[in-house]
Amino acid sequence: MTDHRDEFEWLLEQEIPHLRRYARALLHDPVGADDLVQDCLERALRKWQRWRMQGRLRSWLFRMLYRLYLNGLRDTRHRREERSLDTLVVEPSQPADQEMHRQCQDVLRAMDALADDQREAILLVALEDLSYDEAAWVLGIPVGTLRSRISRGRSALRDHCGDTPEADMHRAPLRRVK
Repeated sequence: MTDHRDEFEWLLEQEIPHLRRYARALLHDPVGADDLVQDCLERALRKWQRWRMQGRLRSWLFRMLYRLYLNGLRDTRHRREERSLDTLVVEPSQPADQEMHRQCQDVLRAMDALADDQREAILLVALEDLSYDEAAWVLGIPVGTLRSRISRGRSALRDHCGDTPEADMHRAPLRRVK
């Protein structure tokens, strides 16, 4: 039994960078994201036997992290939290003039402007490289709903960034369908 636990802990450790990246993308707060990952890891260690080494551990962990995130949103809606000045985003006094940096900033702003459900779907598929089936399972929605959210999110990103569908054809898609 301890061999399975040791193997689980090793696999869990390999997923921490992915959990941190997803949590930071959801929360936009490094401290809050680290707390969310910590809560997720604690829960995973408590419930490690529920993962039966079937399917990807990452999907199981992302679903757990996402549920913790939703619970946190529900809690913060009921009470207002004061934010530390350290967590506030400070804009540079002089904007960067590098074109790629500007484009990245535009995409980040466009991602922030998306509806939460669209942003969450795109993050799982495009950033975390989950299949549509896995991402739908993590979010607890049908695959068709996930595809719709991704489609609407991509369209909103194109609109926000000023791209046209014709220009988009010359670029690689956010994610290929598996």
